[in-house]
Amino acid sequence: MHRYRSVRSAPSSSLIPLRYWKPIQTGVALDDDTSEVRRLGSCRPGEVLRDGVRLRRPLSPHLAARLSGVTIEVPSLLGALAAQPPSTRWIVEGAGGVLVPINGSQLMVDLMVRLGFPVLVVARAALGTINHTLMTLEALSARSLAVAGVVMVGRRNLENRRAIETYGRVRVLGELPRLGPLTPRALARWAASELDAEGRLQEWLR
Repeated sequence: MHRYRSVRSAPSSSLIPLRYWKPIQTGVALDDDTSEVRRLGSCRPGEVLRDGVRLRRPLSPHLAARLSGVTIEVPSLLGALAAQPPSTRWIVEGAGGVLVPINGSQLMVDLMVRLGFPVLVVARAALGTINHTLMTLEALSARSLAVAGVVMVGRRNLENRRAIETYGRVRVLGELPRLGPLTPRALARWAASELDAEGRLQEWLR
């Protein structure tokens, strides 16, 4: 339930129309991921769905919701998506990790199961990523969720990449360095040259 970027960088003959949605966003008072994706992706208004739960405090979804006096309900989120055109190909971004609670009994991965989309895991490249990423992949596998691949963020670490690919039995589709400043042009240049060179993500989106 993370972002795909490679399709826009592909030749025009292989472009696949996509829409972005973040169903749960916490900390909107400090950081609005939906607006940032729209900026970095140079998205048109119709390519971004703003419906969903928006919570002010930068906390775990279940806690941010409780402190705001609301309950995050999976059926309501699914209903927002069901109201959209059925032919749409979605990029759905999660909030926190796959085992982050979203209400009193459900985790982020429970929403992912209901959506049934293949998952692109975005992981940091630094120390600690092997354990965190393999645990994430194990949680996804236990729920029979397909994994499209992994994108690593930060300074490249060849040994960490090898470990994730070997023990996680998954492909790392790109390694995104820290871009400063982070601009649409800089991100597009990286995606065009280094993200998903074999076009694996497009196969999941067909």
